[in-house]
Amino acid sequence: MLAAAALRAQDTTAVQLVDSTYVGRDIMSVIGPGAKVNQSNPVRQALQKYVASNAEKTITGYRIRVFYNNEPSARSRSESIEATLKNQYPGIGVYRSFESPNYKVTVGDFRSKDEALGIYNALKGTYPTAYIIKETINYPR
Repeated sequence: MLAAAALRAQDTTAVQLVDSTYVGRDIMSVIGPGAKVNQSNPVRQALQKYVASNAEKTITGYRIRVFYNNEPSARSRSESIEATLKNQYPGIGVYRSFESPNYKVTVGDFRSKDEALGIYNALKGTYPTAYIIKETINYPR
């Protein structure tokens, strides 16, 4: 019984040693600017094929809801907000939807809440009613 308790303690320690700061990050952002990666054509093609095969998949993640309204002007306001955010954040998905009777605008495909917080903090000054929601997101590309 003592050996089992010690084994569990060791397992817990091993899990705690995992550095989660690298989860979801691109390798180039970790190794820094100026790094050169030599990649053979078969490896490059295999990676492109893998990414393309996952393009239609979805996973559970987080988005930032910046607009949710059913006023008569909600459609035009949601279109305007969508266009503004697409210009402001070109690398981040912006989604406008209608679920009767509400128009919604959400931002991002974040795998963790911490990842969403960075953009949320930037948006909350302009969109004070913004909040983070758990939602089905597009598979990371």
